[in-house]
Amino acid sequence: MIAFLRQLWTFIRPYRARFFLGVGFGIVSGLIEPLMIATIAFVYGVVFPSANQTPLSAQSSWLPAGLREAANSVQQSLSTGVQAHPGAILLVVSLIPLILFLRGLFSYLNVYCLQWTATRAVTDLRVRLFNHLIRLSAGFFNRSQTGELMSRLMNDTGALQNVISQSAATMVKDPVTLLALLGYLLWQQPMLTLISLVVLPATIVPITIQSRRIRRASRGMQSEMADLGGTMSETFTGIRVIQAYNLEPTVVEHFRASSGKFVGHFMRAVRSSEIPGPLMEFAGSIGVSAIIVFIALKGGMKTTSGDFLKFILAMFSMYRPMKSLTRLHNSIEQARSASERVFELLATKSDIVEPVQAKLVHAAGAEIRFENLNFSFGEKRVLQNINLTVQSGQMVALVGTSGSGKTTLTNLLLRFYDPQQGSVRIGDTDLREFATRDLRNQIAVVTQENILFNDTVRRNIELGRPGASQTDIEMAARQAHAYEFIMQKPEGFDTVVGEKGVSLSGGQRQRLAIARAVLKNAPILILDEATSALDTESERAVQSALDELMKGRTSFCIAHRLSTILHADMIVVLDQGKIVETGRHEELVKRGGIYQKLYELQFAA
Repeated sequence: MIAFLRQLWTFIRPYRARFFLGVGFGIVSGLIEPLMIATIAFVYGVVFPSANQTPLSAQSSWLPAGLREAANSVQQSLSTGVQAHPGAILLVVSLIPLILFLRGLFSYLNVYCLQWTATRAVTDLRVRLFNHLIRLSAGFFNRSQTGELMSRLMNDTGALQNVISQSAATMVKDPVTLLALLGYLLWQQPMLTLISLVVLPATIVPITIQSRRIRRASRGMQSEMADLGGTMSETFTGIRVIQAYNLEPTVVEHFRASSGKFVGHFMRAVRSSEIPGPLMEFAGSIGVSAIIVFIALKGGMKTTSGDFLKFILAMFSMYRPMKSLTRLHNSIEQARSASERVFELLATKSDIVEPVQAKLVHAAGAEIRFENLNFSFGEKRVLQNINLTVQSGQMVALVGTSGSGKTTLTNLLLRFYDPQQGSVRIGDTDLREFATRDLRNQIAVVTQENILFNDTVRRNIELGRPGASQTDIEMAARQAHAYEFIMQKPEGFDTVVGEKGVSLSGGQRQRLAIARAVLKNAPILILDEATSALDTESERAVQSALDELMKGRTSFCIAHRLSTILHADMIVVLDQGKIVETGRHEELVKRGGIYQKLYELQFAA
């Protein structure tokens, strides 16, 4: 528990002034609760002095004799004054709504300040977690589900917000209220108070048992919520496949099953949360019954009906904060379960280790070397003993069957992964000696499935170089052969492309991605199947744009369509993770190896 609260405090600390202000308001609000009961009793004794009430001095027998007499004198004077001046009754009675107003005011300020703190602290936590996640390596995302990450980012942090805001208010106000009421009861009737509290320890064991059940149920709830998030993410992403194969019933059934499991865990948490409340009320009723029996059997003990009524009222007023504190314990258990998942993610280290003293990247004019390179995904060997040197400005085509390691080779250049053996070098420097941010600033990428964001055409191109001028953006669009179709749109560069560029054709999306790469103006270019999904007409337009883009850059072109790489400076043929052939198109065709077979299969007609 201490470790959990310590972790939570790291995010509250920047807002500690408002937090402690809320705590202060909570303490005042908690003290007003017993003050309200005392005020009602005081007003009643002043306005109705003949009522069956114990004098104030008798209620304060623990005080020195002088103070007791002074208190009794004040009470009698006020009572006499009220009786002599009936208008003074309104003044005395107005103390009751005044106390209630103050209680409401300080309670509001308590909740407002703590909610203010909680919202900002949890927002900071979400931003920090999001920032941490997007900087983790590609290997982490290969192992993780999108829905689960979203659940941890939103739902689990939401549980922490509840602890900081609502639970913190309870944590401060209710213990103060409870202690103040207990002090009031001990002041009024110490013997009866101690008798009524005898049964309280009997409720501790069941509450402890229920809290353990809540923690287990909360873990199950968070797990099922992550599964629901994963199902929704996969469904909405792959909706066309689901509808094309009539998989709606299967997906809905899986969603229903996960929802049912979530409900089961949720109801277990509800049962464990609500059982302690009635248990404490039952224990309280036993305590009150014990008091009545004690008074009835002890004939020598005298108490007025008014005093006994005040005692019972104060006793039952203690149950609300006691029940709130029980629920507080349950809420903290749920938050602890959620926080384990959040802080576990924050503690996750990236597979890509940043250098302590990064070197500057000088990619322009530098050769790129893959030396004795070996790379595996777990037990699966993907690349074996790769040795390749690419001169500055060369266009290198990577050719081979699916799974031969072409994309993995470029991923190592982008440092999405690090090789288990060997190295990738720009010039004479290992990529691991560069900061990944600086390295990736030197590389532009155009892939088969380029991600466009639900924003304007201008904004999607500008991502290549944030802050670029409109003139530079338009020039990049012209070089990518995209300017014409952009200007045909009613809103031109301000056209919103929709999620993943859904409002554009495949060729148009590719040309926007090329415009983004043009704007970046990086010395290294990676083209990963950039034209394979296009029709002939779109391919010609895109290929023309790519030819312009590759001029003066070191380019790696992954292609299944050999027609797009016939003019490459060097063709590298990979098979089962090994380089089996290198050379220009004419040389490889004459050699009669794997490349010739691929060429004949595509151009046999």
